Amino acid sequence: MYEAGEDSFLIGKYIKKFSKGKVLEIGCGSGYLMEIALSKTKNVKGVDIDKESVEFCRKKGLDVSYSDLFSNVKGKFDVIIFNPPYLPQEEPFLKRNVRERKNLDIIGGKRGYEVIERFFKDVKDFLKEKGEILILFSSLTNKEKVDSIIKENNFKFELLEEKSVGLMEKLYVYRCYRKR
Repeated sequence: MYEAGEDSFLIGKYIKKFSKGKVLEIGCGSGYLMEIALSKTKNVKGVDIDKESVEFCRKKGLDVSYSDLFSNVKGKFDVIIFNPPYLPQEEPFLKRNVRERKNLDIIGGKRGYEVIERFFKDVKDFLKEKGEILILFSSLTNKEKVDSIIKENNFKFELLEEKSVGLMEKLYVYRCYRKR
């Protein structure tokens, strides 16, 4: 189960600011971001591919279901939150420092952006017409590729914050919305 860390705290600031109406968190992990959204609106749902996360969140009283991205999601949402697994499988530091962690928590695919690509391919079917996406990813994911994925799927984005973490990595928080 993914526990809140520096990335969660960073996107959490914007969840507090932008959550409204009906909210969905994809990959809810420990439920930390859902709890922030619940401080702004009472209609918050979460999904996760990790059954341990689903059970943990349910024990906390959160509305969480098992789903691989949108596979078991129904309805349309005003805000969709996604703090995806975004690190590339080939990243050298992973081989040194992350041996026991579940890959589903942190690995976004061979190049790091494949899960984000799947997300943007399907998200339009679950987002209300004027809905927004709050997403966080790393410079290790290839920012230019993520930008092009967003644009190719007919979304615009606004960089809400960029934060350096460590010597070689930056985190980006985007607010995305349909091209109007």
